[in-house]
Amino acid sequence: MNTYTSKFLPVEIEKFKSIFKKENAVFSFPQYMHFQARGNGFTASFYTSGKLVIQGNKTSEIVSKYFEPVQNQLFNTCEVQAQSSIEGEIAPYPHIGIDESGKGDFFGPLVIAGVLLDEDGAKILQKAGVCDSKKMNDKKILELQDLIKEVSTCDIIAISPAKYNELYSKFKNLNKLLAWGHSTVLENILSKKPCEIAISDKFADEKVIQSALKERGKNIRLIQQTKAESDTAVAAASVLARGEFVKRISKLASEYEINLPKGASNLVLEQGKKFMTKYGKEEFKNIAKLHFKTFSDITGALSR
Repeated sequence: MNTYTSKFLPVEIEKFKSIFKKENAVFSFPQYMHFQARGNGFTASFYTSGKLVIQGNKTSEIVSKYFEPVQNQLFNTCEVQAQSSIEGEIAPYPHIGIDESGKGDFFGPLVIAGVLLDEDGAKILQKAGVCDSKKMNDKKILELQDLIKEVSTCDIIAISPAKYNELYSKFKNLNKLLAWGHSTVLENILSKKPCEIAISDKFADEKVIQSALKERGKNIRLIQQTKAESDTAVAAASVLARGEFVKRISKLASEYEINLPKGASNLVLEQGKKFMTKYGKEEFKNIAKLHFKTFSDITGALSR
């Protein structure tokens, strides 16, 4: 056997590290891996997906010594540890969840929130009905914000339309802007309380995120996963972000005395035309995201 491949729940990295430390392995941490261990006659790569690959002429010896006799035990240990947290979570607690709101909305700000939860806090929020904000109405979202802030260490950054347009002209890319926002929230939370794991929805290549991380963030294990809102900490962050977005877009609508619908639908297009008629093209920078096609549709339609 020159190659061994199996999949494990990536909740206990240290368990797997300890196996290869016994074989005097040298560790490195390449992209997309929790670690890579190189020893005499073998290389073991433990990927962020949970896949473990062992290669080399010593593979059979390593597997028979550490894996085959305890294969079921290793799997059961991972499963028990995952369940000893709470059902459906991506990683053991405590960990940070990060999410954003407003990136698909023409009107209003971009809001990014982070929530650091321990297991007790996660259980309280699950019992209260915290889930992905896209599955909740605005009333329920606003009701839950105080509870989330009470049981967690959190941070919210709201990027006004004017600031968003300034940053977008600098980054020239939404994913880079999001990465900057996520890393800023992460750094702010870590300045309040230490944590080893953070989870966010996957929105860009890992290199984009890693390059944006600041001093404290570079030392944390960052998990990017699709549909990360299934995790309570990420769901709580989505609720905080959406709640802040709702409050701020409502304030903008009140200031300009015009309805500002969410999203980027035909209704948004129609309201945009009304806004331009009333306030002119230049004022859009203070209420909307100018790189959206909606903006060119509005201004192009009214300039003809």
